[in-house]
Amino acid sequence: MFISRPFLPFTKLLLLAMPALTMLIGCDLFGGGKDSEPQVIAFSSDRDGNSEIYIMGTDGSNLANISNNPALEQSPDWSLRANKIAFVTDRDGNPEIYLMNDDGSGLVNITNNAADDFAPSWSPDGLKIAFYSDRDGNREIYVMNSDGSGVTRLTTNAAIDRDPVWSPDGNSIVFASDRDGDREIYIMDANGSGQTRLTNASGFDYRADWNPSSRIVFESTRAGNSEIYVIDPDGSNETQITNNPATNQTNPAWSPDASKIVYSDGDIVIMNSDGTGQTRLTTNPAGDFGPTWAR
Repeated sequence: MFISRPFLPFTKLLLLAMPALTMLIGCDLFGGGKDSEPQVIAFSSDRDGNSEIYIMGTDGSNLANISNNPALEQSPDWSLRANKIAFVTDRDGNPEIYLMNDDGSGLVNITNNAADDFAPSWSPDGLKIAFYSDRDGNREIYVMNSDGSGVTRLTTNAAIDRDPVWSPDGNSIVFASDRDGDREIYIMDANGSGQTRLTNASGFDYRADWNPSSRIVFESTRAGNSEIYVIDPDGSNETQITNNPATNQTNPAWSPDASKIVYSDGDIVIMNSDGTGQTRLTTNPAGDFGPTWAR
């Protein structure tokens, strides 16, 4: 579903920071081979005093701040098809969706709206972005072209609809909604039709992600704290895959091959798709959150 793309800006940035010997031998910086996808994660962090967008290898190496702005920067989503990172920033006074290159250059505000816009999600072909916004009075799901044109509202509900993410084939969108009394996971067609609830539990179910093998991962507070669950797109085979009552496990995101999940518990953690092999990638007193794979 996802294709390899030239990765020149970030690769160039990292090579400048590597020893000369590394540059001469052409070492693979991202953990993938020459013909594989770059193994890179984007996330938000307060480590420099305010929320910024960072990128790093999937082993925690080659950490770089690519936003470098005193405003709030969060919710990165990285499309290799579009060769861009979409993210949220309030540098213009309210939360807007921007695009940038993977080295932080080429900044473009693509929403330009007096209302607040959140949680951009790239379509698999890199041509559209789903997001949620309160521009019509309450928080609803929208989709737009990758240049910000053609904004279309997909949900119309008095409750909060949020956190849209595309299916791997681009035909559906998974999202969270409070419309049935508490926050649950829903699915709909990419045009907004066929809205169907997948989960039905006390507590909040939200921040879902959908993998190429048609499994959906999400976080839920049904156990008291936030834990991570997986479910099939028809609502079956729901399984809790983390059990760490002392912390909150949030913002899960699949690797491109669906073998791993990255998430935040205050630091960025990676694990196998069944919840085993939890490995900490960052250890910082500040908060690291909202990780996403380049894919």
